[in-house]
Amino acid sequence: MDQNIKKFDLAIIGASIAGNYLAYLLSKSNLEIVVIEEHEDIGLPFQCAGIISQKLSQLIELPEEIVLNRVKTAKIIGPSGNFINLSGNERPYVIDRIALDRLFYGKNKNTSNITYYLGERFRSFKYSVDNGHKCVLIETSKRLIKAKMLIGCDGPLSSVGKHLKVKNKLLYAAQIRIKGNFDENEAVMYFHPLWKQLFGWIVPEGNNVYRIGIASSKNVKKSFLIFLKKLGIDVDNKIDQQGGIIPYGIMNKSAFKNALLLGDAAGQVKATTGGGIVMLLTAARHASNCVKLSFKQNNFSKRFIKKHYEKSCLRTIGKELKLHYVIRLILERLTSEDFEVFFKIVKENKIEHIISLYGDMDFPKDLIFKLLKNPSVFTFLIKFSLKNPNIFIKLLKILTK
Repeated sequence: MDQNIKKFDLAIIGASIAGNYLAYLLSKSNLEIVVIEEHEDIGLPFQCAGIISQKLSQLIELPEEIVLNRVKTAKIIGPSGNFINLSGNERPYVIDRIALDRLFYGKNKNTSNITYYLGERFRSFKYSVDNGHKCVLIETSKRLIKAKMLIGCDGPLSSVGKHLKVKNKLLYAAQIRIKGNFDENEAVMYFHPLWKQLFGWIVPEGNNVYRIGIASSKNVKKSFLIFLKKLGIDVDNKIDQQGGIIPYGIMNKSAFKNALLLGDAAGQVKATTGGGIVMLLTAARHASNCVKLSFKQNNFSKRFIKKHYEKSCLRTIGKELKLHYVIRLILERLTSEDFEVFFKIVKENKIEHIISLYGDMDFPKDLIFKLLKNPSVFTFLIKFSLKNPNIFIKLLKILTK
């Protein structure tokens, strides 16, 4: 290890989309930034189903080549095999996730105030003092670094988070990419008690390639094989295979003295789908503003960072993440009979039209209000609440705030 201490203003741990986008947002500042990534190749290993709402193009300038496909319909299949088809104006993107991770790395790597250390693992940090000012002393697998501020963008198993006593609840995912003959305009979600914490999925990548996977809290390998058998897919015909970890729940603590967490490290992920790109890009903008203010006012206290970052996130994405989690808790407790009843309500009341108009993959609050105005849906939820009163109370608290 190089014992000479490298000095930077800001240290970002993790060079996926979260870390790279934050560095990009700060690239025009006068801050000296270091980004530390444990893998040699940005974006690898690939660990994502890669379906994202069209809000992505409202948040960033999205190159056409990153979009592999657009999905017109979502097919939701219950445990019995019955299903509903939902379509609308959302038309989410199926993206090249590796290219998305590399997009802002490509913009940053030749920027004079941003340094990348690839193939270098974050090990630990401790608080220190430099010229009379509090800072963080970071140890990596290759060197020591001093910085005034530390940002953990290192995923659901965040090592930075671990040192800050933050631990995410986790789901485990398995996925293959395979040639197939499914509908290229349709994303499919399979709900089943074996993987009730999320769902099984078929995501059309384009060119007759499909991403097929499941996520659950346990028995993922066994459940995945059952899922593939159910679909009539021979795993030996796969193009490749991925595994991943998804934070599960609501947004975690994210503000600390001289430090903050961003993206999966902070649990900024939708419990309904396991996706978090739109959420983390939104949070990164709050993080960027907070970092600039911290340096401008020379204030790196936990209270300051909480006020200008964590509370800003809670006011925007935090409430929605809570709503996603409550929806997920409801879905987990639906029986096969409940799915049948709800599907019947959707079909008989033409609720597909409401979902088409008000459906939102990221911010579902308006849709929930519209659905609750339907007497059949309201009655269904009242019956559900009698069996699960605590969950229904949580839902009402979020909707009435």
